[in-house]
Amino acid sequence: QDAEIVRTRDPELLARCDVVVDVGGEYDPGRHRYDHHQRSFTESMRSLRPDKPWSTKLSSAGLVYCHFGSQILAGLLGQPEDGPVVTALYDKLYENFVEEVDAMDNGIAPAAGEPRYALSTTLSARVAHLNPRWNDPDQDTEVG
Repeated sequence: QDAEIVRTRDPELLARCDVVVDVGGEYDPGRHRYDHHQRSFTESMRSLRPDKPWSTKLSSAGLVYCHFGSQILAGLLGQPEDGPVVTALYDKLYENFVEEVDAMDNGIAPAAGEPRYALSTTLSARVAHLNPRWNDPDQDTEVG
């Protein structure tokens, strides 16, 4: 709750951060580094949690969810982390929300071959609309 959010790609600043997500080119949960942008990265929910069926390559969002989702849900719900309510909600949230984020971020198409319909309101598209246009002279992403 008292965390400071730092947006940077500067390796010196990243080295001083307690948690690094989606930058830094490193996946090391022991050091709280959750990036999926290295060529060697192939982790899925199933590879990290063999009790789960999903094989979609994880994004940084999926990595954070994989490692902390149950704990956060348990805290919010006041339920045991390994209880049936948290387990069911964790699985449903991944299957119906986070997996799409993982797939979109990794460029995985929603269907093989020709899609049957256009996805125009994905979470990724909505977030992209918040960013400045590529040719906007003011590229400050902090301006609201």
